[in-house]
Amino acid sequence: MESTALRDDAPVESARRRRTRARLLDAAFDVFAEQGVRAASVETIAEAAGFTRGAFYSNFSSKEELFFALMEREKVMRLEQLDAGVEQFLRPLVGAGGVELDDADVIRTITRILELQSDDRRWWLVQSEFLLLALRDPAISADFLRYQDGFFQELTETVVAALASARRRFTIDPEEGVRIIAELCANGEARALLAGDERPFAERLSQTVPAILLALTERI
Repeated sequence: MESTALRDDAPVESARRRRTRARLLDAAFDVFAEQGVRAASVETIAEAAGFTRGAFYSNFSSKEELFFALMEREKVMRLEQLDAGVEQFLRPLVGAGGVELDDADVIRTITRILELQSDDRRWWLVQSEFLLLALRDPAISADFLRYQDGFFQELTETVVAALASARRRFTIDPEEGVRIIAELCANGEARALLAGDERPFAERLSQTVPAILLALTERI
């Protein structure tokens, strides 16, 4: 009877742990954006989440581990948004017959897909700060680089598949092409932060982004 009770409680404990980790990640997002990654303390993050320092360390071994978990959550969200945009705007156009899109169709579709991406400016601040931290700390840099490489690999697979359905392909190495576009978006976000541009991402999105992607691809 006792072992049955433990098994029945296990899913509850697992769900509770997931909620605790989610609250810590949410709190870390806010604290990192406000104070910076280096300045933020474990105690501040735990307190912002409504937990003790012990609760933090029962879920994460370090502030850096928490940050990588936060990055993973953001990666999954952004890839899901990209997939949703492809399904919403690209699939209906190409349909089962694989209708060929002209350049205007491609630019318009890419713009709509990009507009679905999250424009939470806290993420640009936090990611930029952690990049500086990783550049200065060899103990972090390898994991940071491994994460970024994994992210761009997954992102490239999604973009290549979407382009193929529209009968297009990159004229350069696909991952390099995706990195160029991502860097252009990142520079745009940094400029918006510096300039105090409060417009939503959809309004600030430069036509240069889809135009460059079009320039880096060709019909097949």
